[in-house]
Amino acid sequence: MPVKKAEGGRVRVRKRRDKFTGPCCEVVVLFCAGNIIGSGIFISPKGVLEHAGSVGFSLIVWVLGGGICALGSLCYAELGVTIPKSGGDYSYVTEIFGGLVGFLLLWSAVWIMYPTTLAVIALTFSNYVLQPAFPNCLPPYIATRLLSTICILLLTWVNCSSVRWATRIQDFFTIGKLLALVLIIVVGMVQISKGHYDALEPQTAFEFIRDPSVGQIALAFLQASFAFSGWNFLNYVTEEVVEPRKNLPRAIYISIPLVTLVYTLTNIAYFSSMTPEELLASNAVAVTFGEKLLGMFSWVMPISVALSTFGGINGYLFTSSRLCFSGAREGHLPYLLAMIHLKNCTPIPALLVCCTATIVILCIGETHNLINYVSFINYLSYGVTIAGLLFYRWKKPKLVRPIKVNLLVPISYLVFWAVLLGFSLYSEPVVCGMGLVIMLTGVPIYFIGVHWADKPRWIYSAVGE
Repeated sequence: MPVKKAEGGRVRVRKRRDKFTGPCCEVVVLFCAGNIIGSGIFISPKGVLEHAGSVGFSLIVWVLGGGICALGSLCYAELGVTIPKSGGDYSYVTEIFGGLVGFLLLWSAVWIMYPTTLAVIALTFSNYVLQPAFPNCLPPYIATRLLSTICILLLTWVNCSSVRWATRIQDFFTIGKLLALVLIIVVGMVQISKGHYDALEPQTAFEFIRDPSVGQIALAFLQASFAFSGWNFLNYVTEEVVEPRKNLPRAIYISIPLVTLVYTLTNIAYFSSMTPEELLASNAVAVTFGEKLLGMFSWVMPISVALSTFGGINGYLFTSSRLCFSGAREGHLPYLLAMIHLKNCTPIPALLVCCTATIVILCIGETHNLINYVSFINYLSYGVTIAGLLFYRWKKPKLVRPIKVNLLVPISYLVFWAVLLGFSLYSEPVVCGMGLVIMLTGVPIYFIGVHWADKPRWIYSAVGE
């Protein structure tokens, strides 16, 4: 509070008014919805339909997936204002369960979640760019990997060169995903108004391509969860929100149903012009949709989706490198990753690690298997974090909680979480099991690299400390 000496020796106290009071509910709604809506809606519909087995049930999966995200968001809102630290899941779990569990979450995010997500989005980018050149077949394997690698390297260079360039790219390419979704929904609704909804009629919509099993349903939810990923980014603005106790729940009640509605309408629009068999045969669903309905303007769709995925790659590179930087600063990763360029102020070592890990995964994985892979680890992280909420309530019952959700909310989420992960592991033991194994490899790394205090000097030198 500034103090100014007035004439006559008296002291006049002048209260300072803060110029920034934080975003209101409307801004938080846009932030939350904008982070969720991304390239996933152009990737996941095929995987959801494939595992759900019918059009009708796939639409139910999309709606229920949004409901599950709403439960998780409410739990994260409580954690965000109870433990006001940056770092999201990593910070909460480290605070509640200690360094080992926090390190395992960080380890899996750095080596699995972010690189795998980046690889999926990069493959989607290359598929949508190349699909018009190969209308009657899949784009060549080498071509998609090569174009994806070039895209990753280009955006890594941009992020290494300038923070301003990276943020400008993000702002500009956000237009792509909005244009594509609005176009798909509007054209789809026009088709339905003309009577083209054969695949959506109840007697047809619930004709199963194959008999569904609980394991396949679980995998359908994993595929849908990839499109909804980003709902936990809401926690990164909880400290700046005006009246978070009121505005965070309001933002969740508005943004999650809004995103769920957009995703459901997008899938309905797809089925207004495509049979289930056509959608499953397509390697780029939005391109096939555009070719069937937009005629000479069909080129708009691949360009819009390519813009969306290009921006998505940039955004994930930006955030994943900052997570590496944050973990290194806390001593959970080599100190080299906490270094930034003196002039550009960019975390170049962390960006190079993210880029390298992404290219390795890019060369060894197939898109839909990678989605199951990353979604399983994502859900595992979410479940551990929300279990931490229950443990923290028991551990510190008298702690002030500006937001306190009903116990049924985290319990319902954890019940769904346990069933989903259990049956996913049963249906895809290799894909999901590999993610679990890689996460557990962090245990010896933690005890050697973090817990062991009296390491020989040469070890510190080897990791750049």
